[in-house]
Amino acid sequence: PALLYASTNKVYGGLEHMAVEEKEKRYAFAGGVQGVPETVPLDFHSPYGCSKGAADQYVRDYARLYDLKTVVFRQSCIYGPHQMGIEDQGWVAWFLIAGLFKHPVQIYGNGKQVRDLLYVDDLVSCYERAIEKIDTVSGHIFNLGGGHRNTLSLIEFLDLLKQEHGIELSYTFAETRPGDQPIFISDNTAAMQTLRWQPQTDVRSGIGNLVAWLKNTKNDLAAFYE
Repeated sequence: PALLYASTNKVYGGLEHMAVEEKEKRYAFAGGVQGVPETVPLDFHSPYGCSKGAADQYVRDYARLYDLKTVVFRQSCIYGPHQMGIEDQGWVAWFLIAGLFKHPVQIYGNGKQVRDLLYVDDLVSCYERAIEKIDTVSGHIFNLGGGHRNTLSLIEFLDLLKQEHGIELSYTFAETRPGDQPIFISDNTAAMQTLRWQPQTDVRSGIGNLVAWLKNTKNDLAAFYE
């Protein structure tokens, strides 16, 4: 059997070495850079990054030294139906849930932080491709996210929720958390070339699917969020 490990973009630390531009509603990589490749040096910049990164390297070395069939996915922001978001995990779902149940949210930093969003069905399809090709991709590490075509800043996400779904949040700003990247966009080139995979769900369609699921299950979710 194959062992697929869900690692994280946090293993790259704060990406201080990558030049960033501040625009009106978002940060952007300078110089036309569209994403972060797997060749970027690891920098376990937080306890979360340390724990995920240690396992990331263990899984890789078990393939390298003991021929265990493994693949590591350094995942960006995953979202979709059935995601029970909370303040510290699953921010896309959490913002939506907070809006539906009239909970205030706290934004760490100025809200211009950018992430690429990968819909859960696309994540699963990539996992399936890896399993199908495990004999040739064992030991590989792939960055995995929505890519540069599926990015949002927090401010842009709040605007989208209000304009397209009528969901308006009450929010306050707080200090940036240690280790938070101002921007992370996954360079999916390795996964696209090796696994013949790419995201199929654009960010607006995916968010629409999540909104529909949350509204349809709001009564059930009330036990957790009211």
